[in-house]
Amino acid sequence: MAKKAKKQQPGGTPATVALTAAGADYTVHSYDHDPAHPSYGEEAAEAMGVSPDRVFKTLVADVDGTLTVAVVPVAGQLDLKALAAAAGGKRATMADPTLAERTTGYVRGGISPLGQRKRLPTVLDDSATAHATICVSAGRRGLEVELSPQDLQKLTGAVLAPIGRA
Repeated sequence: MAKKAKKQQPGGTPATVALTAAGADYTVHSYDHDPAHPSYGEEAAEAMGVSPDRVFKTLVADVDGTLTVAVVPVAGQLDLKALAAAAGGKRATMADPTLAERTTGYVRGGISPLGQRKRLPTVLDDSATAHATICVSAGRRGLEVELSPQDLQKLTGAVLAPIGRA
């Protein structure tokens, strides 16, 4: 189970700093990132030996002109129409990767829903609540953080909605 972080270790990311500051229970998992792997999320699930339905990817979309974070299982895809509806918009498209990196402060493949440079509206796929803990990026490739979906929702202000599809 997750351990309470007592003190931030050197080399922490903004995501782990935010978790520590909030007093959240979390566990950090690191693995050797393979730049040739076709999917960051699937690579994380394989490397950690965790089911892909418990590893969530962080995607940045544009919902009616507002950058919005979508957190969905790596085993599926983001349903842009469902995201737009959950965010109270009409249309969603994937955000420009450079803009997503600049706005969040993270690189693609390492974007975390936590500790972003600019806090963006966030929607968490409701399948997360089926698990005691889920894994999301800790802010860089090869680094994941495991925490309860309730803590992730609370710390990001996320709306829960069915935004993922198989």
